[in-house]
Amino acid sequence: MVELRRDGRRPAGRRRRLLGALGYGLGFALPVTALAFVVREKFRPLIDLDERLIVAATDITRDNPWLRTTLLAWQEVTQPKWVYIAASAVCLVLWRRHRHLATRCLWAFVTMMVAWNLQLVLKEVVRRARPVVSDPVSHAPGYSFPSGHVANAAAIATVLTLLLWPVLAPTARRWLVGGLTAYVVLTSLDRVFLGVHYPSDVVAGILFGVGLGTASYVGYLGWNPQGPDTSPPPEGDTGPESSKGSS
Repeated sequence: MVELRRDGRRPAGRRRRLLGALGYGLGFALPVTALAFVVREKFRPLIDLDERLIVAATDITRDNPWLRTTLLAWQEVTQPKWVYIAASAVCLVLWRRHRHLATRCLWAFVTMMVAWNLQLVLKEVVRRARPVVSDPVSHAPGYSFPSGHVANAAAIATVLTLLLWPVLAPTARRWLVGGLTAYVVLTSLDRVFLGVHYPSDVVAGILFGVGLGTASYVGYLGWNPQGPDTSPPPEGDTGPESSKGSS
């Protein structure tokens, strides 16, 4: 006998939930794909805007040695390898303290590793050259689109928010969202003002990271939902483990 929701309707099946995750993924993938297309085709209005903004940003950095020093320090501190080590440690600590959130922690770790590798694949597909400016402020290897620092930062921020939400009090949740948002914004500005990424690379990185993290979470809930009335937003003790932890 099929259990009904409180409103009397049948619960959404796994297929419907997974289709919802696919919809989230496409919703973020389409603008990234569109940006990648216009970048590869060298759409002049976008290219010209990117180049003007890069010149203006690097001029400001060059004229302010303290800013250059700060940006270079932030670049080193937020290297993806260090941030992923810290984020993986968060997953491990949460798993040890809340065993009923084991699959949630596994989801978070796997999603972050996928994001790390997938943004490298996207760079190879688009193969956009790094910005070229006279008297460069900094140098970076590899291709430019999307920004790896920003894509990873956005993915980590999204995943950690969804991972930690159920175990935090309302005030802590606000601090978490504020802190991780600041981390993504500062990293985005850092890449542009150092002249190692165009603004469109940064926008693509944010869309990529947030989109992948969100779609992955919706798919995670859809594959093994808590119950017939589970909803994707991370409120309270949402997630498949909530019902398991009480048994």
